[in-house]
Amino acid sequence: MAPTIAIIGALDKEVRNIYHALEKGTVTDEAGLTVMGGSYNGFNIVATTAGMGTVNVAAATQHLISVYGANAVIFSGIAGGLNPALHIGDVVVGECLRYIDTDTALIAESAPHMEEFASSDFLVDLAEEALVAHGFVNAALGEEASETGSDARAVADATLFRRNNPDADPHRYLRGTIATGNRFITGDGLRAAVVAATQADCAEMEGAAVAHIAAKNQVDCLVLRAISDNCDEAYDALCEREFDLDEYAKTASDLTLSIIRRLGAKLGVSFRD
Repeated sequence: MAPTIAIIGALDKEVRNIYHALEKGTVTDEAGLTVMGGSYNGFNIVATTAGMGTVNVAAATQHLISVYGANAVIFSGIAGGLNPALHIGDVVVGECLRYIDTDTALIAESAPHMEEFASSDFLVDLAEEALVAHGFVNAALGEEASETGSDARAVADATLFRRNNPDADPHRYLRGTIATGNRFITGDGLRAAVVAATQADCAEMEGAAVAHIAAKNQVDCLVLRAISDNCDEAYDALCEREFDLDEYAKTASDLTLSIIRRLGAKLGVSFRD
């Protein structure tokens, strides 16, 4: 029986490309969600738009695990950048996920008895492989790694995704920390408070809750975030940049599909990037 992967986004634009990639697709409305099902690269896929915030995404994650028996959950979407080494269009792989506005000591009194959460190691590794194959450079290597002449830049420029535009600076990625809270982070004061509390590389409203529910159910998970702003715009202003927002969301969903293909390769299913 094929494994089942649940894919979740907070906004429809974050999962739209996933819907289009599925074969033998089905659509059901249940538990306040529209759930798309189908197959992709040998896996059963269930995908949904959860809505924004920790409660919405926790409910969606639990539903897809309980009803569809998801073996893994992938959450992808956009986030506000906090780390000055990251720029718009760069990607954070959520090695660590921390709540912003939660008394984590009280949360940890219940199973899975954790104050912070994590994506599964093997999925983080696959995400890094996919990012390198897509021409991203590891931001942890420093600014010089993105410069012409460096080994990392040479690898990036040789990828299919950069052959037609090798003069543009490559996007970068980081295996980092994601901060999750139930408010939109904007302005210097809030931004500084989140960094002080979590030492996070980006901020959003769902990731830690996905990883929390996955850990509670002993299910693998991965959280990916494409940087869409630097926590310096109001939500309404961000949404007005519709084209850019779609591009950043597409980056995250394209990487999700690439990771699934790579996972298929590990299990003996061929893929091509």
